[in-house]
Amino acid sequence: MALIITQDGSHSIYSERYGVTYHSRYGAITESLHVFIHAGLRFKAAVQTDISVLEVGFGTGLNAFLSWLEAERRNLRVRYTALENQPISLEEVAGFNYATCLHVPERHADFCRLHACAWERTIRLSEHFALRKKSMPVQAYRAVESFDVIYFDAFAPQAQPEMWTEAVLRAMYRALRPEGLLVTYCAKGEVKRTLRAVGFEVERLPGPPGKREMTRAWK
Repeated sequence: MALIITQDGSHSIYSERYGVTYHSRYGAITESLHVFIHAGLRFKAAVQTDISVLEVGFGTGLNAFLSWLEAERRNLRVRYTALENQPISLEEVAGFNYATCLHVPERHADFCRLHACAWERTIRLSEHFALRKKSMPVQAYRAVESFDVIYFDAFAPQAQPEMWTEAVLRAMYRALRPEGLLVTYCAKGEVKRTLRAVGFEVERLPGPPGKREMTRAWK
């Protein structure tokens, strides 16, 4: 996979298999902060400080890293479960510039720890953040706990239509606690109709740079 620099200076990678980038070319960090941190974790943190997160698509680890930093800044306790069946290599991870772009270069080693720590175990990385990575496709995941926030960060429907089916989104609905929310950069009408069909209340929000809208869905 090819390393690219997005418009805010932060890295992403291009997947030749799917023909898409892992993050927006308009800014990897900008997009992740807008969609997942501001509209997801920070929004939920306004009403509670103990938050369980499920991420569909661990990918570069950027969303997890931002969530760890946010948990520390806001004195949250975040339990983070991430699904990924195509992890990127530790050699690729070492070259990402997220810690530098976020003005915390001393945390690059912590970013790398997200990728290096064991799979299928809960790893307490700090008093504020615990991570459990599961190596499996979302279609095989059966939640044994309930979540407050889901980061649905799969590749776009045109690249990975199997990730956006009614069965998958119904499983996401079931995995949420009442008043839980799902956030995604995707605002396609078909996706929003499917979210409503499985029980979600769907909210349209302004999108990050390069996108007019994003989606937040509620249980």
